[in-house]
Amino acid sequence: MSWSQAEVDSSRSKQREILPGDETKVFSWADVTGVIETNRLDVFRRQPSERVVYKAWCKDIIAAYGSITAYMCAERLRWTPLPNASAEETGPVFDYHDATPFADPRDYRILPNDWPYGSFEPDITHLIVWSKSRIATDPEHGVVTPESRELIDAFVEKTFVKRLELEGPDASEKVLWFKNWGALQSVRGLEHIHVLVREVPDGVVEEWTGETKNRMNAA
Repeated sequence: MSWSQAEVDSSRSKQREILPGDETKVFSWADVTGVIETNRLDVFRRQPSERVVYKAWCKDIIAAYGSITAYMCAERLRWTPLPNASAEETGPVFDYHDATPFADPRDYRILPNDWPYGSFEPDITHLIVWSKSRIATDPEHGVVTPESRELIDAFVEKTFVKRLELEGPDASEKVLWFKNWGALQSVRGLEHIHVLVREVPDGVVEEWTGETKNRMNAA
């Protein structure tokens, strides 16, 4: 199965029956915290109207680049996969500086989610941290291993929480992270985690992503 086909299949698998109230459901920070704590990540989804636009965008991108993965590598991350190491089964493989995820800034990139979930309250910003290094997961359940969770916790604390401490109190209460298991991933093969922050000034988000708000809104 090609990366592009896997992405299409993943998109289809996440299409759920639209129940009454689905289109107006908005997740508060407390809701989001509860979902992540109970690992019910499948409830995070785009609004039905957003999914229509997103699927159309995916179709155009796949037609132009062959896959969403190829587009992300070429246009958003500017990373070149190793040609003799990458495979359809594993996704792209990159030459990294440190095999430990998030240990070397050259091996990861923080970007806004170009297609964030519209079901979050407006003061929640959805970021994605892309990693050249592989993040170890439990092969049976697809969740991160305890070792990986420890690494990610430390990275999130250092990168996001510590920065927000300069802005005011309760910084640790304004940052959450999660990693989708394979069946929920829109861009398979590219390692990434999701980071959610709330009530964060645009300037701080721009520090993390290196992109202005205008660029983020246009993405």
